[in-house]
Amino acid sequence: MLPRRRLLLAAALPPLAAAGCTQDDPSAAEETPPPAPEPTRSPVAAAPARLPRDIPGLGSRTRARIPAGARQALVVTGTSRRSSDATAVLYERGPDGWRGGPAWPAHNALRGWTRHHTAGDLRTPAGVYGLTDAGGLDPDPGTKLPYDHGPAFTATGSGYEGEPLAGSFDYVVAINYNRKPGTTPLDWTRPLGDGRGGGIWVHVDHGGPTSGCVSLAKPHMRTLLRTLDPRKRPVAVLGPGDWLAR
Repeated sequence: MLPRRRLLLAAALPPLAAAGCTQDDPSAAEETPPPAPEPTRSPVAAAPARLPRDIPGLGSRTRARIPAGARQALVVTGTSRRSSDATAVLYERGPDGWRGGPAWPAHNALRGWTRHHTAGDLRTPAGVYGLTDAGGLDPDPGTKLPYDHGPAFTATGSGYEGEPLAGSFDYVVAINYNRKPGTTPLDWTRPLGDGRGGGIWVHVDHGGPTSGCVSLAKPHMRTLLRTLDPRKRPVAVLGPGDWLAR
């Protein structure tokens, strides 16, 4: 039996287990450290905004001539300034920019292109022009443009390479160079004067150079007529590639 003095000393000591530690834990009297802060995460960089898609091949000067409200553009790109061979693509503008359709082979004037067209120069006027009126010898294929149908669109004779011109005006779309928009393609009003030429159309290809117009294969003309919509303010963008790239 322990002596009475030793029993009293033992009873006065606090039980270590109740303090949550052991005799060998020197940190028992220290406060629990606060949890370490979570590492700061770097903000995720926002993805760069996608720029609207431009029509390929057009420089800033040419793009600036396309009206802001235009949502359709028939771009006819000549092989060179003196060539009568070209390529046509119909573009449509949506929320993400311009989207093009298939490339169509085309012809332009015998002597190529000009920035100052005059009557009889056998060159196609380069520039940006509205497309507002159509017509042809064949019935309306389903265009939204005003369509003048009648025998006055009969084409006769031969082209510059001896090819027959018959059928060239089965479908036409007037290019608004030196003409009064909102009238039949057959209207011969010349706001710039007769000396500056006129009667510049997109018409059915006859297999050779034109006198100033642009020509497409008949199926492509039919597609063009069915696609053009006056509410989208369609335009023609015409010229050799190096001019359009300016």
